Order: sequence, then C-alpha cells, then structure tokens
Amino acid sequence: MTEQLRRVSRALISVSDKTGVVEFARALAGHGVELVSTGGTRKTLSDAGLKVLDVSDLTGFPEMMDGRVKTLHPAVHGGLLAMRNNTAHTDAMRAHNIRPIDLLVVNLRAAAKNHDDVAVVVEASDYAAVLVELTQHAGATTLALRRRLAAKAYARTAAYDAAIANWLANALADIAPDYRAFGGRLIEKLRYGENPHQTAAFYRTPDPRFGVSTARQAQGKQLSYNNINDTDAAYECVAEFDPARTAACAIIKHANPCGVAEGENLRDAYRKALACDPVSAFGGIVALNRTLDAEAARAITEIFTEVIIAPDATADAIAIVGAKKNLRLLLAGGLPDPRATGLTAKTVAGGLLVQSRDNAVVDDMDLKPVTKRAPTNAELRDLRFAFRVAKHVKSNTIVYAKDLATVGIGAGQMSRVDAARIAARKALDAAEAAGLKEPATKGSVVASDAFFPFADGLLVAIEAGATAVIQPGGSMRDDEVIKAADDHGIAMVVTGTRHFRH
Repeated sequence: MTEQLRRVSRALISVSDKTGVVEFARALAGHGVELVSTGGTRKTLSDAGLKVLDVSDLTGFPEMMDGRVKTLHPAVHGGLLAMRNNTAHTDAMRAHNIRPIDLLVVNLRAAAKNHDDVAVVVEASDYAAVLVELTQHAGATTLALRRRLAAKAYARTAAYDAAIANWLANALADIAPDYRAFGGRLIEKLRYGENPHQTAAFYRTPDPRFGVSTARQAQGKQLSYNNINDTDAAYECVAEFDPARTAACAIIKHANPCGVAEGENLRDAYRKALACDPVSAFGGIVALNRTLDAEAARAITEIFTEVIIAPDATADAIAIVGAKKNLRLLLAGGLPDPRATGLTAKTVAGGLLVQSRDNAVVDDMDLKPVTKRAPTNAELRDLRFAFRVAKHVKSNTIVYAKDLATVGIGAGQMSRVDAARIAARKALDAAEAAGLKEPATKGSVVASDAFFPFADGLLVAIEAGATAVIQPGGSMRDDEVIKAADDHGIAMVVTGTRHFRH
C-alpha cells in the first residue's frame, strides 16, 4: 500500500505544554491506543480519568533527578527506534520483552528518525491531524503524515539547539564559533518573495526585538515580503529617537529613508519628514516612535501609504486608518533598543556572512571638531540628527538636515560625490514643488556615513548650502578634506565610527 499505514497501538505522551493534551489522549484511548506517560503529564491525564501506564512500569526504574532521567531506557528507546520491517530489530524486541511505541507526543524529541514506523508529535496544533488519520485509517497513520511530523520535530529541535548554541557563544564571548546555526518559527507563508517568481515565508527568531515580528496587525491586507523588509528598516530608523524626548517619524521607500524628522508631535514630525521628498513618499512606509494619535493618522492617510507602524495607536486613530481598507496598521508593542546586541546574517554562494548588529549610537560618540570653526549648538544638534539618519541609509550615503528634519538624501550610490549631488538635486526638486525660492539645503548640515575619500563630495555639499559636516574621518586625505572645509568657513566634526549599510 502506497500510504504505508502504521497501526497505533501504544502512545508515549510527555509534554511541557499541556494545551489540548487531555482531549487528545482521550481521543487516542477511544481508538484503542494504550497510553504511557511521565511525571506531570501522567498526573494530568490520570486526574482527567484516563487509564495511563507510568513509564517506570516499562523501564523498571523510577523517575529521578527532577524528572531529567525517565525515558532514557532500552524499553522506551527500543520501542521507539526499532524498525518494524527489520527482523533483527523485532527479534531483539521479543528477546528483551520490548513492546513497540507507535506514537510519540513530546515538545522536543529527535526520535523522528524512525518516522517510517513512528509518528512524532511536537505541537498541540498537530493533534487534530493525527486524530483525523486514526479515524480515516482504522487507527493507523500514513507515511506522509509521519514524514511531515518528523520534519517539524527536526526543525523545532534544531531551532531550540541553535538558540542555546548562540546564547552560549555570546556568554563565552566567542564571536566566531566553529558552527553557527539560526532557527525561527513560522509567522506566515507569504504570497511571494521580492519578486512574484520567488517563494517566501516570514519567521520569528527566539527572543525577538520589538518590530514587525512582534506586531499586531490592526488593519489592512496581508503584508508582502517587501512590506516586511521596508517596515523593519523604517522602524529601526525611528527607534533611534527617544520617544520620551521627542516625537519622530521616518518615511521609507525600498528600505531607504526618503524623509525623517523630529517634531513637537507626530503630525508635525510627519509633515516635516514628508516635505523632504513627497514624490518618493507616495506608497511608502511610515514609522512613528510614539502612540499613533488621530491628528497624525489624518495627516498620514491624506496620501497613499502602504504601512504605518507604531508602538501603539488610539482607538480614534485605528478608526481613521480603518477607512483605508488596504492600508496596513502594525502595532509593535514597543520600540527596539538601538543599542541592543545581536547578530545579522546574509547569504552568499555556499555560505553565510554573520556579524554583530550595528548598535553604535551617535549620542555615545565623542564628536571631535577638526576645523578652525567649531559648530554652533544649533548645527551640532542637526549634525547629530543627520548622522543618526545616515546610519539607516544604504551606502554610499549623504544626508542633508535642517531644523531636525532631513532636507535631502542621497542613497546607495557607487561614489560619495554622486550621493551628495543626488541629495542636493532632490532638495531642489522638493523646493520647486513647494514653490520655495531656494532649496532647504541652504543653511543645512550634512552627514556622510563614511569618510570623504576626496574633497569633491564635500565641495558639492558646500555648494548646496551646507554650513557644517559630520563624518567618521580616517581617510588618507583627511587633511585635504579639512582644508577644503576651512577654506569655505565650514565646521566639521568626526565621529571615528563608520555606518556602512550595504
């Protein structure tokens, strides 16, 4: 028979998650399955009036060491691992009085390797599927189900082991362990990936930071792969701004900020962020660092927006967003800590690149003036703001800022001078669209995510109207760049920290 049915005559049940276990065990008993259990699970089933054999009756040994040693015995593992179509295995079972165990119900177990004969259930969500098969096949399970359950058992155990291994590596300060593994739990299967011909799914890692993976979707259609990627970029950017100090908004398009601002309130911050590049903001992602209120919701919904993400939202704001049926509203429950440690991974052909996440924050940096003129307090405030944003723009990047708002962003360019030119051009376009006499880069400050290799990029920024610059420093031509700043009366500070983002 192609289905390779296996009759379930005995089940071993030992779970930490007792959800639904009594009902499942009762249904198994209804199919004539003998129940074997351990410790707390056995007591739960017994208290429910079910006839349950204690595992110690199989092994001849009591549970010991706080239950850590209870099923480690040939009477248990022999019953699980014996291959039913192997004569040597069945002869050994008879010789040692080992009875087969056909169904294993645990939350973590590697016995799935004998899935040809044994069904291994590691989650309560799979109880129903097992019971359906027992009903359809006179108390038996199919090989297809056993393989599906085995795949989940292996993956869950691997994810659990990976979380422990990474925790231990961190505790040991081992930045490059011999083996590195990552695991996650499925949140949802996505319609497609970055492009329609690609498949995709979204997983939650152990101990997730606040963000898309923790968010409750209060409104809107299903998120796409690109929605999730862009929303994560937006929320990480806006989390750089302490909500106890300021209201902030980040508008993202294709994983790059097209407008970021601080304001007196969220609506004010949104308006300032939108003014930076209203063309790119159309169909973008809006991230907020405070609870979304009605005033901000009304402003954001004036143009087409794909996603709004915030720590929370008022009932009035949810109702306002609700009028836009396709607009997704995500409530993350909190902000991710920009200083938190963690790992990021990127696939390459045949391998993984793993690094610690960029948790450097400009507020913790010693900003060193290197020009004859030091920045004014107002310039220094905007310089910190601009560098905070530059951390979240793809390299090479140049960010112009004025009055705690971006006024021009050049992202992902092959040369820094081109990034400076593009940012200035976008500021000019925004000024023309708004009917302004001059672009907001006049009197702005400028941030560069990495050092200026030549003075040309800085000269473009000066021509655009920048009066102060913040950059990491460290170029072989730093003296040339600093001299260019001095020649034009520009203030420059260096951070000593680079923010490449590829």
